[in-house]
Amino acid sequence: MDSGLWTLELLGVFFSLTACLCSLVTLMMPRWLTLSTELLPTESFQLGLWETCVVQDLGVTECRPYDSLLGLPSDIRLARILMCATLGTGLIALLFAIPGIYLVNSCRRTESFEAKRTLKMLGGIFSVVTGILGLVPVSYVAHLTVLRFFDESVPSVVPRWEFGDALFFGWTAGGLHLAAGFLLVTSCLFLQDETFSLHQSIALNRARPEQSPRRRTEYV
Repeated sequence: MDSGLWTLELLGVFFSLTACLCSLVTLMMPRWLTLSTELLPTESFQLGLWETCVVQDLGVTECRPYDSLLGLPSDIRLARILMCATLGTGLIALLFAIPGIYLVNSCRRTESFEAKRTLKMLGGIFSVVTGILGLVPVSYVAHLTVLRFFDESVPSVVPRWEFGDALFFGWTAGGLHLAAGFLLVTSCLFLQDETFSLHQSIALNRARPEQSPRRRTEYV
């Protein structure tokens, strides 16, 4: 197999693994939205999917988990559900992609190539789906935050929520998932051409007659 295919496969798996870690950080980080006021300059507030936190200038952080899922705002509840689905589909993509790369098993049978291509294709498709699922909640929360920030009906003295670090981790994870899916699917397309040439070589080897050892000794 060409070394370029190895590079595409390894980059796809590496991006997928990194994206899963970023998705996990996005899911657990309490800094989806941040808020600071001029009335309390020594404190800032953080809003996450699982808890809200109050951070003081002295480094003291107090967090309180949400009481119930049904009592959450609709955007936070939707983001929590979609981020959990994103992490699950990302792990499924890894389970398909890792056995499908060429370096995991160096067996050169044609059946092995077909099975690996199928596994990598599934891993790439799941990576693309994971990227879309991961971009939807962070983009939706960011969209609502922008609308509320520039809402003219709210007095300017009222503090507004702003973007937190978790949103940027979520965008990064979604982009990496999409890149991983593209790389895995691209390696499958190149592997299909190479498998076709492998079929031809196997057919030629089977059609070539073999000389028996007895006939070889007659010429000696």
